[in-house]
Amino acid sequence: MYETPEQAVITRVDDHKLNNLTMAVYVLQALSLFVGVTAIVAVIVNYVKLPDVIGTRYESHFRWQIKTFWWALAGYLVGGLLTVVLVGFLILAITWIWFIYRVVKGYLAFNDGKAIEGR
Repeated sequence: MYETPEQAVITRVDDHKLNNLTMAVYVLQALSLFVGVTAIVAVIVNYVKLPDVIGTRYESHFRWQIKTFWWALAGYLVGGLLTVVLVGFLILAITWIWFIYRVVKGYLAFNDGKAIEGR
C-alpha cells in the first residue's frame, strides 16, 4: 500500500518533531552538567514520548538517554554517599566525565542520523 501525499506530509512533520525533541533532550542533558534539574526534565520527556518513538530511528536514542540518566543518578548517589571517605569525590568526577561522554557520543550519532549503539 502506498502513502497518500497527506500521509507523507504527516510522516515528515512527525519525524521533524521527534528529531527536534531528541535534540532537545540531548541539550537538556548537556545543560544538566551545570543545572542538574534539566536532567529530570529530559528523562520525563523521554518517558512521556517513548511510545511515539517506538520503531523509529529515535527509539535507540531515547533508550540511551534514559539509561544515561539512571546510571548517572546511581553514580552521583554512590559518589555523594562516599564523599565521607573521600573516594566519593573520585566517583563523582568519573561519573561526571562518563555522563559527558554519553551525551557527546549519543548526540554525534544522532547528528549523523544513526541509531546509537551500545549499552
